[in-house]
Amino acid sequence: MKSYEVEFCNLELRFDRRQIQQFIKYLIHEGFSLYWSENDTYFMISIRSGRKLIKLKFQRMGERFKLVGTYSFRDEKLMEIMEKMIGDTRGHAVVKRFRDRQITIENIMFGEIIRTVEINGMEHKVIYQKEPVITLESMLEAYRSTRAEERARVVRLELDYELAVLHEQLAKGDKEGAEKTKKRLAELRKEALELEL
Repeated sequence: MKSYEVEFCNLELRFDRRQIQQFIKYLIHEGFSLYWSENDTYFMISIRSGRKLIKLKFQRMGERFKLVGTYSFRDEKLMEIMEKMIGDTRGHAVVKRFRDRQITIENIMFGEIIRTVEINGMEHKVIYQKEPVITLESMLEAYRSTRAEERARVVRLELDYELAVLHEQLAKGDKEGAEKTKKRLAELRKEALELEL
């Protein structure tokens, strides 16, 4: 193994203060050198990893916090801790594993891997794809819901689904289908931005 790096992006992880405090205790217990600070917008945890200083940014959202940003690690222990955190918070993320000239991309939703793609040069291969577990009833219920948070969750699921469809259409060279999917993605993106307000 020449090089191994993991990048965590598109993070959607939410915490309360107690969970962040437990996370800090766990890092200290695992032997990491770190410090933290807080202001009106962010709770920051700076972790020393070799010569690198990794700053985790938790954005304040009322009483809760949301981990924001993209993070790259070479430290195996930190990778494990991040993966555990995604699972424990039942969060969403895209995890890219860089190993020599190969990239493995994992799409994680609600703490579970739903899709794994392996990339070798120009070759893309779907290694794993979880069958949708969303029932028609739960989708209809979420559509009928007046709560923006519930609708936002559905929009995120729909965005992930449409992106997967677009990837397959582009791989097959289906230009017409790809254009329709791009329009649908633009509508969903607009709705997602409105729900964030």
